[in-house]
Amino acid sequence: MSRTTVVMITHNRRAEALRTLEHMTNLPDGAPVIVADNASSDGTADAVSRHFPGVELLCCDRNLGALARNLAVRHVRTPYVSFCDDDTRWQPGSLRRAAELLDEYPGLGSVTGRCLVEPELREDPITPELRESPVPGPDWLPGPALMGVMAGLTTFRVEAFREVGGFSPRMWLGGEEELLAIDLAAHGWWMCWAEDVVIHHAPSKQRDPRRRRQLGIRNTLWTLWLRRPVRSAARRTAAVLRSAPADLATASAALEALRGLPWVLRERWVVPQRVETGLRSLEDSQRRSVARRYVG
Repeated sequence: MSRTTVVMITHNRRAEALRTLEHMTNLPDGAPVIVADNASSDGTADAVSRHFPGVELLCCDRNLGALARNLAVRHVRTPYVSFCDDDTRWQPGSLRRAAELLDEYPGLGSVTGRCLVEPELREDPITPELRESPVPGPDWLPGPALMGVMAGLTTFRVEAFREVGGFSPRMWLGGEEELLAIDLAAHGWWMCWAEDVVIHHAPSKQRDPRRRRQLGIRNTLWTLWLRRPVRSAARRTAAVLRSAPADLATASAALEALRGLPWVLRERWVVPQRVETGLRSLEDSQRRSVARRYVG
């Protein structure tokens, strides 16, 4: 019996969702699947219900973004949950391998896998950064220690995910994993990358890259202001804004972030020094990163 449940969120990507479900429901890993449909208007929910009656379907009354994952995790009865986007597909054995690592290492809160981008199956640009992560970690970790994850490539210990409250209702979508990962670390959970956990990604063309860039900048700034010491937050804020195109989209994202300052200050708490040390160790690679450029 599988120790992992797959959770997939989707919104108005009917064909991609069905393709992904065809793959995920036929894996030898045998994991149950929950789909949270974010109020699609293209018949996604009806199609999932019709073609995949064995899949548990949750229909949101509005587009909840990443919060739909929180809703789905409430229905999870296994100790682990693997998130799957409607354009990502876990490869045979990878769900089982991630669960084996979580079984073996009780201090591990999540395992993030290796991403291969279709159709060429080249490594995603973020992969070298994960493989060569400079974050200091204990000797027992089965892979490089992380201070950030990508939801669609990650299996979480449900206990850890629930302990930190899942994804923040403030972030909605776009870099929403960063705050979750920092909170996991602050609560004493370790995260690692695993070479032999493999996920394919066929990036959807049905997205608004400009709005995703705005959300990514806004959420990154909010995360900095919520958890980092003042000097670190100021330094990284300047670095993020310097790395983004000097255009109206960036200005709009910064203004949106500033409008959130009242609630940010109310909810702000600073991470322990050991977590701050890990975050600071990443700053050089973040400055040089190709994958983290705010373009689009």
